Amino acid sequence: MKTSEMRALSIDELKQKEMDFRKELFGLRFQLSKGELENNMRVNAVRKDIAKMLTVITEKERAVAAAAPKRGKGNA
Repeated sequence: MKTSEMRALSIDELKQKEMDFRKELFGLRFQLSKGELENNMRVNAVRKDIAKMLTVITEKERAVAAAAPKRGKGNA
């Protein structure tokens, strides 16, 4: 999945996709340990997709936090 596609999704959709990728990675690791996996590079690709997904989620959460009004000592 491309990063530009990830940035178009909402935070909730990204978290759901992340869980889907983690489930896929679990299955791939299981196949790898049994020797059934045909494309070993898919494991690395899914790991990188998870990392990109987490990066985009963090970017979006920081953007939301920066847009929210900050509460200081004088602001109640």
